[in-house]
This record gives sequence, structure tokens and C-alpha cells, in this order.
Amino acid sequence: MAKILAIDDEPDILSLIERTLQKDSHLVTTALSPDNIEPKTLNHYDLILLDVMMPGTDGFAFCQKVRDSVDCPILFLTAKTMESDVTVGFGLGADDYIKKPFSTGELRARVNAHLRRESREKRHVLHVSGLEFNLAAKEVTVDGQKIPLTKIEYGICEYLAQNHGQVFTKEQIYDAVCGYNAEGDSFTVAVHIKNIRAKFAVYKMAPISTAWGIGYKWD
Repeated sequence: MAKILAIDDEPDILSLIERTLQKDSHLVTTALSPDNIEPKTLNHYDLILLDVMMPGTDGFAFCQKVRDSVDCPILFLTAKTMESDVTVGFGLGADDYIKKPFSTGELRARVNAHLRRESREKRHVLHVSGLEFNLAAKEVTVDGQKIPLTKIEYGICEYLAQNHGQVFTKEQIYDAVCGYNAEGDSFTVAVHIKNIRAKFAVYKMAPISTAWGIGYKWD
């Protein structure tokens, strides 16, 4: 199951997308315009379907605005078929085009193909919140600079980043990073996160937030 955001000014198109992708158990959020969408919420999605021709902010302008901070695939929905428009879209960071009118079979196939590719890529490299996680080397970099994390600090960051937007308790984080049989105290997670925040603050970044009374999440 993937979380998908579909933005189109045609309610019938949004309804078709929602019904179609729910057949593959995807959770679809729809919006008639990008103007009221908070950019920081976009990293909660695994894929974005974005109409090009919309009143107000069009798809090209919205993609250009958010592409540097959004890691998931962006697929344009468009009736524009001129080669120059396709070139513009890819230049702004689009991953693919789906031309209207499209069949439900094509929509499902293209969306699921991008989700599978994204899953394969994240076994090696994860891009989230302006950071690059090298999953093999167990390193985090920002603008090419390695952040000096300890093994446990890295483990906490990777676990939260791979599940960004989801809240975890200290106990869940400790068990995931250190193992169920580890000898230690889950309360040390708070200390590690304090140290992680201090290291990210050097780069003016604060990707881990506190859900008071519950735990922590990666924004």
C-alpha cells in the first residue's frame, strides 16, 4: 500500500483516480488545487499525480516550487502532447507523464511501476528532507557533507526517515535499532535524539519532531 496525492481541478478525474488506485490498496488523497497544500506535508506521500493545466498555480509552477524538498516520484497528468511541454516538465523534475485521456489500466501500471522502482532504489540510497542516506555505508550527508553520527544515532535516523511521518515511542525505536534482546534502557533514546538534533542544527536542519506524550517522528 502506498500513500498517493492526486491534484487535479476536475472532480471526475480525481474520483476516477481514487477508485482506480484503491483497487491496488493504495491510500489516495485528492485536491482540486495545489494552492492550499502545505509543502511540508508532501514528504508523507509515496507518489504525486499532478495535473498541468489548472487555474491559479499550475502543475509546472507547483512542481518547480516543491521538487527540491520532495523525494517521491511526480507524475504529470496532461492533455498537452507537444514535445516542448514534455521537455519543460522533465526539466522541472517530473518523473513521468500520463496523457489524458488515460485508461485505468495504464494509470495502475504506470503508478505501480514507479512505486516498485522507488522501492528498489531505497535499498541503497534514500533521499528525504534534503538529506541523502547511503544505506550500505550507513552514512548521512547534506550537500555532500557527512554528518558525524554514531552507529546508534544513524540507526535512529534511518529508522525514522524510512517511516517519515509516522510516530514511534521510545520503546519502539529502541527495539528497532538495538534489538529486542539488547541490554539497555529505552529512555536513552531521548538522549540520542538530543545529540542528533544538535548535530543537525549545525546545518540548520531539524528533521525529528516530538509528539508530546507519545514519541518521535521524522518530518
